[in-house]
Amino acid sequence: MIFLKKPLIILTGPTAVGKTKLSISLAKAVNGAIISADSMQVYRHMDIGSAKIRPEEMCGVPHYLIDVREPGEFFSMADFQKLSYEKIDEIHARGHLPMIVGGTGLYVDSVLDGYLLSDKEPDLAYRVELEKLTTPMLYAKLVSLVPDVQVER
Repeated sequence: MIFLKKPLIILTGPTAVGKTKLSISLAKAVNGAIISADSMQVYRHMDIGSAKIRPEEMCGVPHYLIDVREPGEFFSMADFQKLSYEKIDEIHARGHLPMIVGGTGLYVDSVLDGYLLSDKEPDLAYRVELEKLTTPMLYAKLVSLVPDVQVER
């Protein structure tokens, strides 16, 4: 488990509650820099559907983890966590206060709670095969692979 020992502001909540506007005001007041915790804003060209902040709306406040992947490229919670920890250190080194802002709660939790995540690349071909199976078929496969597991249904 990773424990954050430096100050960090978290602003999270559902879509369209005013996080962006509030985060800009807050960042200006505390010399902050924003790490976006939005699972869609990491993708380039996903501007309208994700309500991605436009450069002119940033008002000079640095923003990170926006437009870091192409649509269709893999991006996981582990990727978010790793990049966030790097950005948190970089932001502190520049004398700013990092702020994680966004509505993807699992991303935020992965940073705050220090989830231990594998750095193993996913087997996307195997995932495609598993997606063809029904839930009962997946359950039977799990039980055959790990017979001692007890899963309540």
